[in-house]
Amino acid sequence: ITEYHAHIYYDPATSRGRAERVREAVAAQFPQARVGRWHDELVGPHPQSMYQVAFPSGMLAQFVPWLMLNRDGLTVLLHPETGDNLSDHSTHAAWFGAVLPLRLDVFRK
Repeated sequence: ITEYHAHIYYDPATSRGRAERVREAVAAQFPQARVGRWHDELVGPHPQSMYQVAFPSGMLAQFVPWLMLNRDGLTVLLHPETGDNLSDHSTHAAWFGAVLPLRLDVFRK
C-alpha cells in the first residue's frame, strides 16, 4: 500500500457547504494530506460529485477515526492504493455512510 484515498461525496445543490467545512478541517488538521480538486461532474468510477483526500499510510490510525467522527453526514469511500484500481475500489474498499454503486467497469480491460 503506497497511500490511501478518501473520496468525500456531496451534492452540489444541497451538501456542498458541509463538504467545504470538512475539506477545510482536513486541510487545517492534517497538512500532510493532499486535498484534491472539486469534481462536481462525475469522474472515473464515482457516481456522485466528490473530492479526494490522499494521505500516507502512516496517517491511517489518526486520520480515519477523525474522518469517521467529522464527516458531517457525508458519504466517504476509503481505499488503499496498491496499483490494482479495480480491487482497491471494490474488494479493499471501506465505506462511511451509504454504500454507493461505483461504475467499476471503467477499470475493467
